[in-house]
Amino acid sequence: MKPIKLAIAALVVVAFMEGPAVGAELSGYTVEKLLEPCVEGDNDSRWGAAAEAECEQYIKGFTDAVVMLESAIEGQICLPAGGNRADEIRWAFMRWAHKNYGDRGMPAADGLMAVLKESFPCQ
Repeated sequence: MKPIKLAIAALVVVAFMEGPAVGAELSGYTVEKLLEPCVEGDNDSRWGAAAEAECEQYIKGFTDAVVMLESAIEGQICLPAGGNRADEIRWAFMRWAHKNYGDRGMPAADGLMAVLKESFPCQ
């Protein structure tokens, strides 16, 4: 069990290094690709609910992974409490993606990590 904890801790250290994922290959799902369903969730009456679900499911999976690794993060990120976490993070992500428009080609996981660090730091 100890080697698994060490491997997870090493992955977390890599995830919190500055810049894109160092030494890791992330999927081709970019900030731009995630931003589209996040925005369309509020703008499109036909597929808005499905778009919002796509956006929030990615965010939920990502934040669940962050919660699982929380002990290794050492208080860097404090996710919002309550049942509406995905929606709060979706709005933070959309604000960040528009503010950092030039970074829309980066992997969505890197963008979301930047959002979590910037928008939900522990006090």
